[in-house]
Amino acid sequence: MRHIPRPAGRRLRALAAAAIAASLLVASACGGNSGGPSSSSADGGKVTLRFTWWGSDTRTKLTQQVIDAYQKDHPNVTIKGEFGEWAGYWDKLATTVAANDAPDIIQMDEKYLREYADRGALLDLKKADGLDTGKFEPDTLGAGEFDGGLYGLNAGINSFAVVANPAVFKAAGVAMPDDTKWTWDDFARISAEVSAKMNGKAWGTGAIGTNEAGLNLWARQRGESLWTKDGKLGVSPEKTTDFFKYVLKLRDAKSIPSAEFTAQDMNAPLDQSAMATGKLAMSFIWSNQLVAFTKASGQPLKLLRIPSADGTAKDNGSYYKGSMFWSISSRSKHQKEAAEFVNYLANNTAAGNILLAERGVPPNTEVQAAVTPKLQPADAASAKFIKDIGTELGEPSPAPPVGGGQVEKIIQRYTTEVLFGRQAPDAAAKAFLDEVNGELK
Repeated sequence: MRHIPRPAGRRLRALAAAAIAASLLVASACGGNSGGPSSSSADGGKVTLRFTWWGSDTRTKLTQQVIDAYQKDHPNVTIKGEFGEWAGYWDKLATTVAANDAPDIIQMDEKYLREYADRGALLDLKKADGLDTGKFEPDTLGAGEFDGGLYGLNAGINSFAVVANPAVFKAAGVAMPDDTKWTWDDFARISAEVSAKMNGKAWGTGAIGTNEAGLNLWARQRGESLWTKDGKLGVSPEKTTDFFKYVLKLRDAKSIPSAEFTAQDMNAPLDQSAMATGKLAMSFIWSNQLVAFTKASGQPLKLLRIPSADGTAKDNGSYYKGSMFWSISSRSKHQKEAAEFVNYLANNTAAGNILLAERGVPPNTEVQAAVTPKLQPADAASAKFIKDIGTELGEPSPAPPVGGGQVEKIIQRYTTEVLFGRQAPDAAAKAFLDEVNGELK
């Protein structure tokens, strides 16, 4: 078997673990949340909060507008924005925690939520003074809630989906699928038909194994789950093997591009990806990515439900996921003021009218109703999709355990091994699960 080098993802996990442990040691020595350097300051009743997020220039501009509006109504509060690209965000966050200088308000991702929460670096928002979740869409809180606490407040509703390019379907002369009743066999058949008729100009779909969400949905449809509620791997070798066999089925039917093309596409910037450049009729994305892909492709794109094993939409394993979360540092010396600002982000229609659906469909139903008429077409389509699937969803998938944040890169490598024929599905499944379990330890 070809040796596969292990990823460098443990470096972030180790740094975060050491950072949080050091921070908590200082906290213990100095007495709770009052010891050590302050991550915010107060002077004569004035409070300074630090707020960190990742994202595009557009997100930063809109977020700053919300900050300005809040400060206008709260002259005693100054909010300092700290923002950057995803690639360096987590190293920087781990470093600031290590220096006992964590931002007060943190834009958090599901991949690392438990990583920080399990080590006590995040405030249990159920205990936060001034934070209201009473008007949130049902089931939208679950992804940020575990071990009896709420450590991340959903900042936008999201769901895994198929994205389709109607222009490619039209060019191929293939009818768009009925996503309310299609199966994985239908998906493979339709994709192969598009590929055959486009004759190398485009393909039916991209490989499903480029994102761990595909395996999670596959498992959920079959009575399992990628993660369990107690922080373990929940998918069996048998179901993982079947998943990789399906990847091979798509390859052998020429439903997807070549292994070489797929491997390159996994690491391509969004605007240079096969979906954005019109090379695919379908791909797999999170619903809040529709706007970015639509803009990059210059084509109206359409969200479709994930196929199911039996053709029943209610059995396709989908759920509401937080596109990202608002978290508060357990070390913040101004937790009340931080919670009040998070409450503004989540529940105030003025903030909602600025942010619209930039971070996903607002979970607060009143804010959602207020902003929906103002959404641009792609955002409106994403919001409609989220609403349409609402009665078909299962309970939220558990957040990844400590070490689980690296699973996307791991599954991409083993998908590549399968596509190139370097590993059989059963061998790839065993190696994948062994490596993920190694990360969890």
